[in-house]
Amino acid sequence: MGRVVSRQVFTLPDLGEGLTEAELIRWLVGVGDTIAVDAPVAEVETAKAMVEVPSPYAGVIAELHGTEGNTLDVGAPLISVDSATETDTDSATDSATEATVAAEATAASYVEEERAGSGNVLIGYGTSELPATGRRRGRRRATAQVGASARAGAPQRAGAQVGSTQRAGAERPRVTSPLVRQLARRSGVDLTTLLGSGPTGLITRGDVERAGHAAPAAAPAPDPGPDPSAAAPIPSPTRAPDDLPASSDRRTGLPIRDRIPLRGVRKAIAQTLLRSRTEIPEATTWVDVDATELVALRASLATPGRRPPSVLAFLARFTVAGLQTFPELNARIDTEREEIVQLAGVNLGIATQTDRGLLVPAVAAADRLSVRALDTAIRAATDAARTGTADPTRGSFTLNNYGGFGVDGSAAIINHPEVAILGIGRIIQRPWVVDGQIVARHVGQLSLVFDHRACDGAAAGGFLRHVADAVEHPLEALVED
Repeated sequence: MGRVVSRQVFTLPDLGEGLTEAELIRWLVGVGDTIAVDAPVAEVETAKAMVEVPSPYAGVIAELHGTEGNTLDVGAPLISVDSATETDTDSATDSATEATVAAEATAASYVEEERAGSGNVLIGYGTSELPATGRRRGRRRATAQVGASARAGAPQRAGAQVGSTQRAGAERPRVTSPLVRQLARRSGVDLTTLLGSGPTGLITRGDVERAGHAAPAAAPAPDPGPDPSAAAPIPSPTRAPDDLPASSDRRTGLPIRDRIPLRGVRKAIAQTLLRSRTEIPEATTWVDVDATELVALRASLATPGRRPPSVLAFLARFTVAGLQTFPELNARIDTEREEIVQLAGVNLGIATQTDRGLLVPAVAAADRLSVRALDTAIRAATDAARTGTADPTRGSFTLNNYGGFGVDGSAAIINHPEVAILGIGRIIQRPWVVDGQIVARHVGQLSLVFDHRACDGAAAGGFLRHVADAVEHPLEALVED
């Protein structure tokens, strides 16, 4: 008998987002630490959320690749792990080789798992699946070879781990994606009880979701969300002049106060907005509306112990009704096929300001919801966006309540690849002419920014007027809806 030490390099996996990189927030292990399979080794932030990345290898941490705060490409080395195996001296080389192949196949299963059950989950921004590289194709072949070997030998229970990544004395669940594990924790699902439907028994997002829906109602431990202490520090606006860096701005000659890397969510936002401005020939139209009747209707719905729906919920209801009348604005442009693709049903995006930037979670099938149901769904979607737990629903039209910032109007940027965005400013009392008399009324401004390729001004103006009329006469609009 002898001891063979093999070194495996675990690369940053494709987290199922269609993204090419992630920011390394902090290390959860150090060189020399002993870890088990599935032990979290690093916390990374994608354009969707911060997640802990578990290791598919057990052993001793030999090397950490990367520095906290750096951006790592998918497929770049993350950690190196030394694993010791007791084996016959004559077969040491073959055993080490087999363990390495099995471990490589396990690490590669991140990609297979997410493609089998998750889809794109970036909030409010267009993503596409990464093309398969030669390296990944090779790893998928290794996965297939290991699966074939397992089928040829003794049968294994679904959920078993092969090669050097098997826990001592027990089989580990066949799940490798940190996103799937995070979903299981939030849903209160025990992964050891699941049989995976993915390749070689891999547990997918769909398996966890089905188990969560089938399980009896329980009170899962609340997810604490991203650790505020782990976020990048926000530069202080009151920094003293003596603390300023010595370097100066070449253009103005002024001292440089700080340099803030454009990465993570902020980088995704910048790329999407740039693409919107570059590709979309947009136009803006707006109208002032008398929301006095809407404000009164909302107040009349307040009852003890039950708050009334928000103004935004009413506006959402009027918006989806308007999109059913003017489907030109519930669409996207397919540039490759040179088509305008009008959509049946509305996933309503809600522009939401978060600590991580401006995100757009979407309310699925918003056209089927009542005002109260929309109010509940909007609150849930925006709360999830702020905690980094929003679901993968992607919008077909965006609603933006910039009045919450105390402003009256805005020419917003369309959330590519949608073709329009509707905004509302603050609703305050202003002089308004009613029956020839100047009176105080609750007045706000609606603004619509639209892609002129998708429709002309007549349709855009008709939609905006439809929503404005509903705001001014809400009872009549809800009865007819």
